[in-house]
Amino acid sequence: MRRLLWIAVALVVAFYGLITLALAGLRGINPLFTSVQAQRHIQAWLHKTPYHKRYRFVPLDQISRDFQHAVIAAEDARFYQHHGFDWDQVEIALDESSKGGRTRGASTITQQLVKNLFLTTSRSAVRKGIEFTLVPLAEHILGKRRILELYLNVIEWGPGVYGAEAAAQYYYGISAARVNRDQGARLAAILPAPLRRKPARMNDYSALILERMQQMGW
Repeated sequence: MRRLLWIAVALVVAFYGLITLALAGLRGINPLFTSVQAQRHIQAWLHKTPYHKRYRFVPLDQISRDFQHAVIAAEDARFYQHHGFDWDQVEIALDESSKGGRTRGASTITQQLVKNLFLTTSRSAVRKGIEFTLVPLAEHILGKRRILELYLNVIEWGPGVYGAEAAAQYYYGISAARVNRDQGARLAAILPAPLRRKPARMNDYSALILERMQQMGW
């Protein structure tokens, strides 16, 4: 029993050691793939469905400010104020849940990045627990600018569509650098459910995102 315990401890230490090294590498190296991309590829193979990955990493400066601001306003308005967890949003989500209402998402951009890079989209307490422990590492090692750059480049924007550049090309036939306010808001509006939503149908939610951007001084 004691040997099994030591093996378990060694595996946990090795896991977090590898993640720490990976995060350190990601400070200057762009990822060729993510765990969520691998998950989607495996799912397509298991279900024998076509799969074509669109993914091109571009520097943050090649993603329009309107596009960046729309995503922040939609997904994590306090991104630059918190340290990985937005406890205000967690409290709101718990309050809504306790009242039986619709629970709003409380995951930050950093949490979503960690999930995409190293975990999967499966909903489980184990995954959330691991995610919770990795977020402080990501915040400390990567910093806000690199977190945002990585997030915008790896997040899922449709079937096989990953990152801002691929999304802009796929939906509008333009580069991410040319995405305007309305297009950015519509693209940000599909992020909660990228496999089901389409930018052209996001009239109400994109309008709300544009309103949030204006309130935030953007």
